[in-house]
Amino acid sequence: MTESVGELRARLGPRLLTGEAVQAYRHDAAPLAAPGVPLAVVRAREEGDVQQALRWAHRHHVAVVPRGGGTGLAGGATAVDGCLVVSLAGMDRIVEMRADDQYCVVQAGVITADLDRAAARHGLMYAPDPSSHETSTIGGNLATNAGGLRCVKYGVTRDWTLGLRTVLADGRVLATGRRTVKGVAGYDLTGLLVGSEGTLGVIVEATLRLRPRPSGAPVTVVAQFPLLEAAATAALEITRAGLDPGLMELLDAATLAALSDHTRMDFEDAAALLLVQFDGAGREDAADAALAVLTRGGAGTALRSETASEAAELVGLRRLAYPALARRGVPFTEDVCVPRSRLAEMVRHIQAVAAAHACEIATVAHAGDGNLHPLFVLPHGTTGIPANVSRAADEIFARALELGGTLTGEHGVGTLKRRWLEREMSAECAEVTRAVKRALDPHGILNPGKAVPFPGEGNGDDLPG
Repeated sequence: MTESVGELRARLGPRLLTGEAVQAYRHDAAPLAAPGVPLAVVRAREEGDVQQALRWAHRHHVAVVPRGGGTGLAGGATAVDGCLVVSLAGMDRIVEMRADDQYCVVQAGVITADLDRAAARHGLMYAPDPSSHETSTIGGNLATNAGGLRCVKYGVTRDWTLGLRTVLADGRVLATGRRTVKGVAGYDLTGLLVGSEGTLGVIVEATLRLRPRPSGAPVTVVAQFPLLEAAATAALEITRAGLDPGLMELLDAATLAALSDHTRMDFEDAAALLLVQFDGAGREDAADAALAVLTRGGAGTALRSETASEAAELVGLRRLAYPALARRGVPFTEDVCVPRSRLAEMVRHIQAVAAAHACEIATVAHAGDGNLHPLFVLPHGTTGIPANVSRAADEIFARALELGGTLTGEHGVGTLKRRWLEREMSAECAEVTRAVKRALDPHGILNPGKAVPFPGEGNGDDLPG
């Protein structure tokens, strides 16, 4: 294999890393996903680099793990022993910005927040915004169909994707989609590739939808509740009132305690905090109406921002939740989603599970769309999932499915959720998934051990190194 790597080096030169240099590319932000050691790393700068890498890997049956910003929380970019990691972070060019047609063309390594700022210079917006939007890449967002804070109003990454350029397992480039608002020719291969977690191809470029940016500064409402379940119920009442928030986030007492330690704010008397933001026309009236709904719903305190900086500061508080909890221990982040009307039930169940299994669980939620993130805070130095945490997670997943929900709303399956995936997918869905995988990746080299539901043919589980 060393001789074969030399062949790849001859084609890629300094863009190929080996030896100790590969260590920084072994894992993403999922702390408990055990990484392997890559054979080499390709730091791609153009589409041709990715083609060279995949042609070589296909020929030699070497596993390929695509990688963006490394911010994933499900282990989707975790290396396997002897693999070739393909990093897209250096492909960071905005190729086109078509303001009149309200779309852009970007390479996979473009940072999510950078794209939104570039769109803003044309009076437009790119709305999907994971909490890691300042470091996550468009390619990674596409791989997991990322959501974020604003998806309650604006949808997830797939809703903003018009077309893709994807390098297939054998090095061919597949161009899918369109640059028009409408288009129904053929199967929706673009939609299939978004959320496929690098198991069907390596996305190198995307044509993304943009839309006019809402005028004026948004208004944020913040409410503290004495009961967590009351906050979850109040979130549903906001939706029932037809107020259409741009974001609606729930934080529980454990999260607020971590934020109190991390910031100058004091939330010690609150069991939960609900953040609701409105943008565009009618935002002032909607904020006032939300204040009334939250007060009737049992909020102890409910206030609204008076300035743009206050509105941004309150939302920034939500983005600090993960780093604040990381100071307390190793945050093992889960990502279940339930129908909006079942949010309060799911919140209650998570509390009961935490008590039953003696786990410290901090819950944050995109309350407007039922997406909850129970974060298990484990002692520093934890390297595997403790038995009580595994049992607790199992019960949380089971309840989410019972309520008509899903195991993952936006983080993806990666390595951490794969063993639970068979509970959600029917045998027929699993069979079709494996058939698609075999058709596009016959040697099973693309991101083996991730996302595809069961071990076996077409999953790459039995790949040699």
